[in-house]
Amino acid sequence: MRSSSRVAQSRACLASLSLLCLAQGVSALVDSSGLSNYSFPEDFIFGVATAAFQIEGGWNIGGKGESIWDTYLHKHPDFTIDGSNGDVATDSYHKYKSDISNVKSLGVKYYRMSISWSRILPKGYDNFVNKDGVRYYRSIFKELLKENITPVVTLFHWDLPTPLMDLGGWSNPKMVDYFEDYANIVFTVFGDIIKTWATMNEPHQHCYNGYGGDNFVPALMSGGFGEYLCAHYMLLAHSRVYHLYDKKFRPHQKGKIGITLDAFWAEPKDKSNHSDLLAAERYLQMHLGIFAHPIYSLKGDYPDLVRERIDNLSISQGYTRSRLPYFSRKEIDLLRGSSDFFGINHYTSYLMSDMPIDIDYRIPSWDHDTGVLIEQNPKWPKPGVDWLTVYPPGFRGLLNWITKNYGKKIPIIVTENGVSDLGEINDYARVSYYNNYLYQLLLAMHEDGCNIQGYFAWTLMDDFEWKDGYTVKFGLFHVDFNSTERTRIPKLSAFNYAEIVRKRRINFKYIETIPSLQSNRL
Repeated sequence: MRSSSRVAQSRACLASLSLLCLAQGVSALVDSSGLSNYSFPEDFIFGVATAAFQIEGGWNIGGKGESIWDTYLHKHPDFTIDGSNGDVATDSYHKYKSDISNVKSLGVKYYRMSISWSRILPKGYDNFVNKDGVRYYRSIFKELLKENITPVVTLFHWDLPTPLMDLGGWSNPKMVDYFEDYANIVFTVFGDIIKTWATMNEPHQHCYNGYGGDNFVPALMSGGFGEYLCAHYMLLAHSRVYHLYDKKFRPHQKGKIGITLDAFWAEPKDKSNHSDLLAAERYLQMHLGIFAHPIYSLKGDYPDLVRERIDNLSISQGYTRSRLPYFSRKEIDLLRGSSDFFGINHYTSYLMSDMPIDIDYRIPSWDHDTGVLIEQNPKWPKPGVDWLTVYPPGFRGLLNWITKNYGKKIPIIVTENGVSDLGEINDYARVSYYNNYLYQLLLAMHEDGCNIQGYFAWTLMDDFEWKDGYTVKFGLFHVDFNSTERTRIPKLSAFNYAEIVRKRRINFKYIETIPSLQSNRL
């Protein structure tokens, strides 16, 4: 039985939820029952997403080799906030069937996941294929298909095999060959059942935080150099694998292949200030356009703004040549058009203004090259992790920016979108986040004409969130990491998301009909 204080707390949360909807102008756009005035098409792709290293565990069993995250966290146990690692994670290596049941309970028909390169090729190279790893993923894929759930598979989600990092990782041009070798094996052994592929997840975050900074492994801190080498060779590797699939496998496997990029929305701090407008556009070009333009633009190559800024700054800093590598004419042609969809991950927005003279960005660095001061708006809610504030209109802005720059012919698939909580099962803030962000997506589709074909919620369950370890909770399902069973419990947001999927509309009042789940924790 729930106490009166818990009832009051739940009512207060619902009141806050309603106020947030009103503040964002939603009340005028729904009917009296709380249903959105726009709906999702019947063929709209609804899914949920995970990543191998964040959930699997089983780091040294089943013939798996070490990834850079395994090696680095064992050598540097204090790298994560809570001193944790991914050795067990949510133990999905053993519990994947129950996880698939949870996916099914959401009513979604698509599950985005990644393959651990080290579980297929323990040393990173294709001279030895781990049959246990192949059997493991094939079992997952077959179980998903048995439940009428389509797997959408990412080849690389940041867990590079350690032996390849010993060669310099993505700063080494040979990685293009090794990634193609890995992809060739994966397409060969799984291509009969996997029909949608993504080559890479968020190369921007991987390069920016792992090669230019130290927020992600490999933590190289090679600002202004390593991050651009990483970006350059990841793009070339993507292109190589796209054409490998297109020529060798697509004719008989009949699948699709693309890439997943990411972006914050860049909101001008003062929309009446021309320099702030330019700063916002510059940020998007420098952090999203640098990856998107070579693939999706008609011209190809890096955006002119990106090329000119980095070239000119390199010269002014005394370097003989640009810190941003150049593509050959052939590479430009191979990259252009090398994706069947525009995969985009989005979580939050920032205010953008021109960089002050006294800002202390490292020189050289991606941040200094961008020349933009990014700030959070203190008026935007911050329900969990410090870097993520809630500003739903930014989602619509980003989807329109993509459409404006790359046209309506390329379908957009939102491959990740979500928010963190503080460990609660009654996650009202996440319910509000999904309702309002999905409504902005509907507006982008129905009022702006954006060609959006799918949406994947991040994430199925609380997991290992990189440097934040297990302190950050993004899941639709709560995971008890203090239990050896890693018990999963659905949060309120799981029921709410399932209702959206079922009705193809957003019911802003649906959460009021669900009793609090607080008692499930007792």
